[in-house]
Amino acid sequence: MAETVIRYGFLTLLAGLIVFFAVAAPGFASPQSAVFIFQSVAITGILALGVTATLVVGGFDLSIGSVATTAMMAAAYAMVVLEQNALVAVLICLAIGALVGLVNGIIIVYMRVPDLLATLGMMFLLIGLQRIPTEGRSIAAGMTMPDGSTAGGTFSANFLALGRHRFDFFIDNFLPTSVVVLIVLAVLIWFFLEFTRFGRMMYAVGSNEKAAELAGAPVKAYKIWAYVISGIFASIGGILLAARLGRGDIASGNNLLLDSVAAALIGFAVLGAAKPNAFGTAIGALFVGVLLQGLTMMNAPYYTQDFVKGAVLVVALVFTFALSNRAR
Repeated sequence: MAETVIRYGFLTLLAGLIVFFAVAAPGFASPQSAVFIFQSVAITGILALGVTATLVVGGFDLSIGSVATTAMMAAAYAMVVLEQNALVAVLICLAIGALVGLVNGIIIVYMRVPDLLATLGMMFLLIGLQRIPTEGRSIAAGMTMPDGSTAGGTFSANFLALGRHRFDFFIDNFLPTSVVVLIVLAVLIWFFLEFTRFGRMMYAVGSNEKAAELAGAPVKAYKIWAYVISGIFASIGGILLAARLGRGDIASGNNLLLDSVAAALIGFAVLGAAKPNAFGTAIGALFVGVLLQGLTMMNAPYYTQDFVKGAVLVVALVFTFALSNRAR
């Protein structure tokens, strides 16, 4: 009985939550509501998959939200101020994510700074850095620059399509491009972690770093690569956010860190995994999206949403790990 509850309890909770909101919140079950949930889930889920990569090796990345926001600002700056095309903007963002992840990994592995402190410091550094080029202003087409000139570039239509285009899926204009990106990335990292030697060694490093090192595994390289993956995924999330907003908004990424971390940690409770995993993270992101959309449509005060989200996270994790220990 306990094993059944461990494996399917959270999925049952998610299904019950959807039914509850469908009954209690008029319009929740509409296609428009589903599209909004999918759009919010996509960016959160992509960042959460990056967090999952660091959790697998026994680390943690608090800088993902600031990396995503920095990538968003960099994409906007490249196209609006530097007047570059979409490809150049995307490549710049991916390079920023990879570089930040590499620096995080080196600081943690070689400088022996605890992961929480290293990535927290990087978070504050990026929050300050992304505001310097425009002196704290958001970036939009036709904006006035600090020197008094007017930015002459615009967002490319192809770039905006990444965040705004929707594919037909049973219903016209139902599936956002960002959700397709999330699904592709989730499948790739799931296959990578579960079925490749590199992925299995990452789990081994997270489970017992000393034993993996004694077995001859390049532990330091695996840990650094985990942070590089996290940085790249965060930058992809920032690209999609910039494409959806059509501007570089310095305040738009404020909740990305909390929501993505919640999704990654909720993933521990899915199917009784009790470990970081890509499938659980994707379900966790969906859960966060459903919960926030349902609370919003029920007119719940915004200041209660983080409390409810945190309470659900704590209960899910305590419930899962307590039952797992009892089953053992």
